[in-house]
Amino acid sequence: MVDRELAREQDYVATLYARLDALQREAEGQLKAVRMLDVGGNHQSRSERDTFARTYEDRIVQLREVDDRLAFGRLETAPDDDGAPVYRYIGRVGLRDENLQPILLDWRVPQASAFYQATAATPLGARSRRHLLSSGRRIIRIEDEILDAALLEGDTAALHQGEGALLSALTAQRTGHMTDIVSTIQAEQDRIIRSGLNGVLVVQGGPGTGKTAVALHRAAYLLYTHRDRLQNSGVLIVGPSTSFLQYIEAVLPSLGETGVVLASVGQLFPGVEANHEDAPAVAALKGQTFMADLIARAVKSRQKVPAASQKLLVNGDTLVLKPQLIESAIHRARSGGKPHNEARVVFVKHALNSLAREWLEQLKKQGRSMDDTDLPMLREDLRLADDVRVALNTAWLPLTPQKLVQDLYARPQWLEQLTPRWRAAQRALLYRTRDAEFTIADIPLLDEAAEHLGEYSAVDAAQKREAKEQRKRDIENAELAIKNMDVKGLVNAKALADNFAELGDRATTAERAALDRSWTYGHVIVDEAQELSPMQWRLLMRRGPRRSFTIVGDIAQAAAAAAANSWREALAPVLEASFEADRWRLEELTVNYRTPSQIAEAAESMAVAHGLPITASRTVRASDWPVEVLTDALDAVRRERALGVGGTVAVIVLEPEIDALYQALRAEFGDAIGRGSAGLLRDIAVLTPHDSKGLEFDAVVVVDPAAIVAASERGAGALYVAMTRATQRLYLVSDGPLPAGLDGLN
Repeated sequence: MVDRELAREQDYVATLYARLDALQREAEGQLKAVRMLDVGGNHQSRSERDTFARTYEDRIVQLREVDDRLAFGRLETAPDDDGAPVYRYIGRVGLRDENLQPILLDWRVPQASAFYQATAATPLGARSRRHLLSSGRRIIRIEDEILDAALLEGDTAALHQGEGALLSALTAQRTGHMTDIVSTIQAEQDRIIRSGLNGVLVVQGGPGTGKTAVALHRAAYLLYTHRDRLQNSGVLIVGPSTSFLQYIEAVLPSLGETGVVLASVGQLFPGVEANHEDAPAVAALKGQTFMADLIARAVKSRQKVPAASQKLLVNGDTLVLKPQLIESAIHRARSGGKPHNEARVVFVKHALNSLAREWLEQLKKQGRSMDDTDLPMLREDLRLADDVRVALNTAWLPLTPQKLVQDLYARPQWLEQLTPRWRAAQRALLYRTRDAEFTIADIPLLDEAAEHLGEYSAVDAAQKREAKEQRKRDIENAELAIKNMDVKGLVNAKALADNFAELGDRATTAERAALDRSWTYGHVIVDEAQELSPMQWRLLMRRGPRRSFTIVGDIAQAAAAAAANSWREALAPVLEASFEADRWRLEELTVNYRTPSQIAEAAESMAVAHGLPITASRTVRASDWPVEVLTDALDAVRRERALGVGGTVAVIVLEPEIDALYQALRAEFGDAIGRGSAGLLRDIAVLTPHDSKGLEFDAVVVVDPAAIVAASERGAGALYVAMTRATQRLYLVSDGPLPAGLDGLN
C-alpha cells in the first residue's frame, strides 16, 4: 500500500515539475525574444524592452527558487458526483496546466487553509491531510492524517509511519540559514499568518514558538493576498541585527517573494549603517522621546540673530547688516512651516532683497544714478560676495543630519545651552568626538534631524518635484506601451513606469525604498520588537504612516536598556500617534517547537527567579542531553564536537571577552570558527547575546552566565535569550555560582 501510494504521488509530482520546467522554458524564450528586439535609439522603446526583460528575468528566478519541495501536501475532500476522490495539492506557488486548470494550489489561497487548520472535530471540508516529504524532486515519504473515520477502513493506517513532518523538521540539523516552515505551519500559526492587513497586530510568544517564521510567512501571505496595495509601496521587515538578517534572508525567496526590504534597526537611515551598540546608560538616554525635542531645539538654535551689527565689504562699498534685518528674514522663513534647509531658501531671498534695497538707498545718497531696476544686479552682487555669504551662513547654515548630530555630541557648551535642566552627568553620556562612528541608537536621532532639516539643497527638492511629475508622465506612457505590445496582465503600468526614468533606473520597488528615507511602506513587520526604544518607534512610524504593522516579540526577552516593560508601553508611540489606544490586536503563540523541555525549564526557572514576565508555553519534545555546567569554554566546544553528531554550535559571550575567546577557539579549531554574522556559515559561531537574537543552533555554549546578568539592568533577559537558542544541547560555562534559578544545575 505504501509503495503504491509513494509511486502514485511521485508520478503526480513529476507532472508538476514538468509543468514548472515548461513555464521556465517559456519565460526564457520570452526573455530571449525581448532581448533581440531592435528598438533603435529611442529611449522610451529601450526602457519598455528592458522592463519586459526584467519581468521575465524575475519570473525565471522565482520559478527556480521554488524548485525545492515544490509540492508538500495534499487534501482529500468530498468525492465528486461519480464517487471518485477529489484531491487538492498544496505547494509553494500555484500552477495551472496548459488548459489553465489548477494542478497545484498556492499555500496562501483560502482553499489551502484547511491543510493547516482542519481537525477531526472541525474538518473544514477535508477528509484527510497528506504530508509529502521530499529530497530534491523525489518523494521519499508520505504521512496521512485522517479527519474522516470512514477512511480508516482498509489499508490506510499503514501510511502512518516515521516521526511526523513537524518533528522531523524540528530535529533536523541547523545550517546557519533559517528554512521556511510552509509545509509544517500549525493551526495557531496559520491563523496569525492569515490575519487582516490593517491595524496593529502584536504577536507575543516565548522562545521557540516560531515568531520569526510566522512573521516571514505573514509577509509572503500579505504580498500575495494584497498584491495591488503592496507591490508599489513594499513591505519592510526590521530585525535586531545584521546576523539575524543573514539568517533569514533565504526564506522569502523560497516562498516566491523578493519584493521585501530587510533591514536592521541600524540600517534604517540611508547612507549610514550602524552595527555597534552604545553603553547601556547611553543607549537608554538616546532612546527617550525627549531627545526628539532636543533635536528640534538644536535645529532651531542654528537659526540665530547676531548680537550686533556687522560691516560687510561688497564691491568696494561697506554695508551694515543690522540684527533687525536678520530677525525679520528668520521670522519670514519660519512662518512658512518648512524644514530648516528648505526654509533657508526663503531666509536668504528675504535677507538679500532687504539688504539690496538698503544698498540701493545708500548708493542713491552717494549721488549714484540708480533706481529699482538695478535691484536684481545688486542682489546678484550680494549673493556672490564673501562677506555676505559668511554672514548669512552664520545666521542660517544649511546642515546635514550627520553634521547636526556630530556637533551636538562634540560641542559640550552648545549641548549645555540646549539642556539647561539636564544634569552634567547626563550631558557627559552624550559626549564624543566628531569622528566617532554612529551607533544603532543614533539612527533615530539622524532620522529625527532629517525631518527637521529637510533636503540639503534646493536642487535636491527640485529634483524630487520633477521626479514626481515625470512619474505621472511615465505611467501614461506605460499604459500605451502595454496596449501596443498586447501584454495586459503580464505587467501593470506602475511597474512598467519604474523603468522609464531619464537615466534608465532599473531599481525594484524594494531597492528604491531602501535608498529613500521618505519612503512609506504599505506594511511594516518588526521582529524582536520588545527591544525597540521610543525613539526607534518614532522612526518606524514615519516608515509606516498607515499604521499597518505586524509586531513580533517577547517582552521577557527584552535586553536593551531603553526597552519597554509591556506591549502597551512599547506601543505608546504607535497608539498615541493614531489616537486608537484600544485598536490593536494581541495574538499569542503558546507552543515551544524549538527548545527541548530540559533547556526550556532551566531558562524559565532563571527568568522567573529574576522577575521576567515570561509567556507560558508548552514544549513538544525533549532532547537526549541534559543541560551541562562546565568551567572552560574550550572544553565545552571540545565535548560538543567529540559527540560526532555534526550541526551548528554558538558560543555566546559578552563583547569585552569576545576577542580573546575567538582567538583561543580559532587556534584550536581553525576555519571551523566564525565571528558575528560570518560565523553563521561556519560550524562554530562566536556571538554576543545581542547578535544571537532570533537565531537557533544545534548546540549553544553560554560563557559566564552570571556576568551576562550583571552586565546591565536587563541582563537576565539577555541570558534568557542566549540559553534558548539551542535546539538540542546547552552548556553553561562558569567557575563560580550560577545566577538565581539555575542553582539546581551546580
